[in-house]
Amino acid sequence: MSTGPWSVLITGGAGYVGSSLVPKLLNQGHKVTVLDLYLYGDDIFPSCASHPNLRQVRGDLRDPTVVRDALQSCDAVIHLACISNDPSFELNPTLGKSINHDAFLPLVRAAKAAGVKRFIYASSSSVYGVKDEAEVTEDLPLEPLTDYSKFKAMCEVELLAERVPGFVTTVIRPSTVCGYAPRQRLDVVVNIFANHAFHNRKIRVTGGPQKRPNIHIEDMSNLYVYLLQQPDAAIDGKTWNAGDTNFPISDLAEIVREVVGSDVEIKTVPTNDPRSYHVSGKNIRDDIGFELQYTIEDAVRGLLDAFKTGKLSDPMNNPLYFNIKRMQQVDLS
Repeated sequence: MSTGPWSVLITGGAGYVGSSLVPKLLNQGHKVTVLDLYLYGDDIFPSCASHPNLRQVRGDLRDPTVVRDALQSCDAVIHLACISNDPSFELNPTLGKSINHDAFLPLVRAAKAAGVKRFIYASSSSVYGVKDEAEVTEDLPLEPLTDYSKFKAMCEVELLAERVPGFVTTVIRPSTVCGYAPRQRLDVVVNIFANHAFHNRKIRVTGGPQKRPNIHIEDMSNLYVYLLQQPDAAIDGKTWNAGDTNFPISDLAEIVREVVGSDVEIKTVPTNDPRSYHVSGKNIRDDIGFELQYTIEDAVRGLLDAFKTGKLSDPMNNPLYFNIKRMQQVDLS
């Protein structure tokens, strides 16, 4: 089958990763439909809002009519939409389940019915739980510790069960994304550290030795573009980790301080969060040649530039940059 150009539906396309991904897909000549609730603002794509190949659909993933409309003329889906990460999910578990799991299989089947040929699912590296292995690879058993990660794992199984000739499925397990994007998040570890280091000259580390995998947002969005360029046989039925940058949280704080300034104070406090794992990105490199190009330092420098140039409004307090704060403002049911 042709590897492009595609007509792509991106669910959650007005989110953190989507705000970086959509302009890249348009620049590559793809047609893009974004399905999103736009909870974090309307002006997500300032550089391409009027692009003739961009269609924006404001709607709920749980509404079958909205989904059918968004899928019209699409031949690929990149499914990013979810209540993202454990704290946001736990704010309203019933809501989280309805979006992250209950709406998933109906979306997959609607996509098949609409003639979609390729479905790429953004799962999470959190599906592994706590691992003692030196390298967490895709063949290790999944031991999710939270409802958020359990539903991610369940959706992986459901998607692969729907795989048939002509309906190519791929599962990606991203590390924690970091760096600057038009729809910014400042509630993930590297971005939290950079924000506090720049504005307060202080970083608070909970725990320290536990490792966390991270991936720069440019690498994350580049991967989805790259997957669309691959032939069917190279990606069909595959599950890959995305990210190969693993540092203890204490080291992440030190990296941020090195970029921001030596005057930044680091304070370490205990944590009851035992999660620690070293995610391996070897398989996706070996299988399809995808290489990471960006570092944690790059992510911090990009955020500092955004702070200094006023790209972000009131970054310490603005609910638009913090999922829980924003979800507490809006009434999703």
